[in-house]
Amino acid sequence: MQITIDRLDQFAAAFWRHVNEAKVFLFHGQMGAGKTTTITALCQYKGVKNSISSPTFSIINEYSYQEEGRSRKIYHIDLYRLKDVEEMIAAGVEDCIYSGEICFVEWPQKAPELFDENAVHVVIQALDEGTRSIKILPDKAFDVQSMAEQL
Repeated sequence: MQITIDRLDQFAAAFWRHVNEAKVFLFHGQMGAGKTTTITALCQYKGVKNSISSPTFSIINEYSYQEEGRSRKIYHIDLYRLKDVEEMIAAGVEDCIYSGEICFVEWPQKAPELFDENAVHVVIQALDEGTRSIKILPDKAFDVQSMAEQL
């Protein structure tokens, strides 16, 4: 689906309505495609009050939000700078992925063996300055057609 940057809040609303039970979301896209911008919209929709930024240097950013009266966490992980799976595990990436909390992972292709078949792939491509193509795979995790109709 194509989405303009100014409609990412509508995308986030539709995304969360159709996410089902998925917790791990793997974001693919070239540098500057809009991975962090999209993740920011998804976090803001959940009510995250923390400052949301790229975890390129920190590796893992942790955000909190309230859901059903409970404090919950979102982990925002960037694997770009890490060299191998051992370094990722030492940094705590695996602990976050299997925590049961929401995890957004940028550059997951650096360690595909860390993710199981339940992970949802979000592929973002910049079409022009203000428009992105966003594909969600596998479609079984989402009712993509219904989601697109709501945008």
